[in-house]
Parts: sequence; C-alpha cells; structure tokens
Amino acid sequence: MPLQPINEGSPTLDTEHVRRLDSASMGDTGGHAAPARILVVDDEPSIRLLCRVNLELDGHEVFEADSVATARALVAGGEIDVVLLDVHLYGERSDPLIAECHAHWPPIPVVLVTGSADATQGGLTEADAILPKPFELDALLSTVSDLAR
Repeated sequence: MPLQPINEGSPTLDTEHVRRLDSASMGDTGGHAAPARILVVDDEPSIRLLCRVNLELDGHEVFEADSVATARALVAGGEIDVVLLDVHLYGERSDPLIAECHAHWPPIPVVLVTGSADATQGGLTEADAILPKPFELDALLSTVSDLAR
C-alpha cells in the first residue's frame, strides 16, 4: 500500500476562517501582552527618571507626576495599571491617593516608595507593596511586574 499524505481523509482546514495573528492584530505588541502602564509619582526628578528609564527598558509604558494633584488627574484620565507613589510630595502626604487608586475599577495597585516614613503609619499599610529608598532596581522591576499582572 503506497504512503498517503497525512491530510488525506482528514478534514481540511478552511483558511478563510483562520485569522492570521500578526503584530497589527495583537495591538502591535509582537504577540505579547500589552505593556503595563505605570505611573511614577515623586517630587524628585532624578527618582522619576531612574524609574522611568528602568521600567521602560523592562517593557512598561511610564507616566510621571510630581504632585498629588497631577497624579489624581492621570489616574482619573487614563488606564493606569500600577502606581509607584512617594510618601511625601513637597511636604504633602500622598497616602490618600492609595484609597483613591483602590476605589477604581479594576483597583489600581500601589507601590509605596519611602525613605523616611514608618510603613505602619496611618494609611500606609493600605499599599499593595512597600519599596524602601534606596531600592535595588531588581526589587523595583519585580515588584511592579508582580502587581501589573
């Protein structure tokens, strides 16, 4: 008996109904999940730059705010996946923003970045993660990636 092609006698594939997956149909992400949108809220430009560069190199889209008011506007107006939040912004406490982020649907996880505040104070315990300053870049990237899922 001669060898027969594998698909002979098998149902054929109707190529008209097969959707081709390319970068355009995947939202231009190269077949990967869309990058997480990270909001970095800190009054120190050097900290924002450090976070931005490293988070972008890790594949995230990064937005910056230097005040609670700017952060509120970005959280309210955009699809932010994770907020990286400094405790003190120009002397103003930022912890009320944690509850506001959690009130969104879906809730926005908050990584609290602190160099001076005790993590057990007031609303600080509501944060999803705490990153003490100075922080290791690996800790920043892994914390943000874990919460962005």
